Amino acid sequence: MSSKLDLVGPVAVVTGVSSGIGRAIAVALANAGANIAGVFLGADGEAEAARADIAAAGRESHIVVGDTGDPATHTALAEGARDKWGSLDIWVNNAARLMVKPLIETSDADWHGLLAANLHGYFYGCRAAAKAMFLQGRGRIINVSSAVDHLAVSNLSAYTTAKNGIVGLTRTVALEAAPHGVTCNAIAPGAIETPLNASAYTAEVRATYEQRIPLSRIGVADEIADVVVFMASTASRYMTGQEIVVDGGLTIDGTVGHATD
Repeated sequence: MSSKLDLVGPVAVVTGVSSGIGRAIAVALANAGANIAGVFLGADGEAEAARADIAAAGRESHIVVGDTGDPATHTALAEGARDKWGSLDIWVNNAARLMVKPLIETSDADWHGLLAANLHGYFYGCRAAAKAMFLQGRGRIINVSSAVDHLAVSNLSAYTTAKNGIVGLTRTVALEAAPHGVTCNAIAPGAIETPLNASAYTAEVRATYEQRIPLSRIGVADEIADVVVFMASTASRYMTGQEIVVDGGLTIDGTVGHATD
């Protein structure tokens, strides 16, 4: 019996496809039935592993090297997917990098470099996806934001600015896309085990997260990918312009240990 979560037939683009959350999303979408086009800037070995995982799911892939801060990368991805499979049904903007740096130490180059991948690339991706999907009269655009737009973290000024910008972009794209049968939503991961966070998550940071997260642990990439599959499927057909926070309850926890009566 088929499920509304089945994606047999659709073609999905995933940026930052070779590792972390992006790889988990690509594999989850492939397991649900989608062929995957993707872009990465990491090691070739990571991309090969992603291709192997997608093939193991019984789907095809088209994965290339590219900089998501360059609009030409997104145009080429859209064209590549349509040339190979004839459609473009799901687009996941995920590629990002982390910069932990105090405001007064953040240079102009730091600021613009971070926004290039973490915000400008999302705009370019939304635009490329919309151009293709509007012609088809269907599609899902999904942006990976972050729980930092709900719970501010010091020394993340550029990163947090980008992630807040993604939410605003998601909402405006949703309004413009709706008449064309296209939805646009965001998913905000909390603390997740990924290569992006490997150096930032010290033993002390991990202990603090485990204490503050109601579910008492840092999440894993598959737990983000599973929600993305829902957002990409027909099960989410009446949802657009929304941000789903997946953080183990971190951003709702205001507990400070009040004395009880």
